Amino acid sequence: MLPHEKTLVKRLEKEPFALIGVNSDGGVEKLREILKQRELNWRQAVDGSTEGPWASQWNVSGWPTIYVLDAKGVIRYRDVREGEMDKAVDALLAEAKRSQ
Repeated sequence: MLPHEKTLVKRLEKEPFALIGVNSDGGVEKLREILKQRELNWRQAVDGSTEGPWASQWNVSGWPTIYVLDAKGVIRYRDVREGEMDKAVDALLAEAKRSQ
């Protein structure tokens, strides 16, 4: 999954798109290790545990859980992967451009 996300971030670097990771593997130092090891360059939040506030508020019960939000912050897709994620993101970008 990470190779796809890296490609997606690179492909959309000039678009109004953001990928945000929410990490539940521990604290800030653990996250820094993971980011360096896996060469991840997108924004991350630390949830602290699998029962952290983000996971609880967003009803995350398994990892990874993927939410794709539109330009208004509304969840439009959940748990799409690879090609399906690309289609979802591209559709929402096109929709946002049409509504400008």
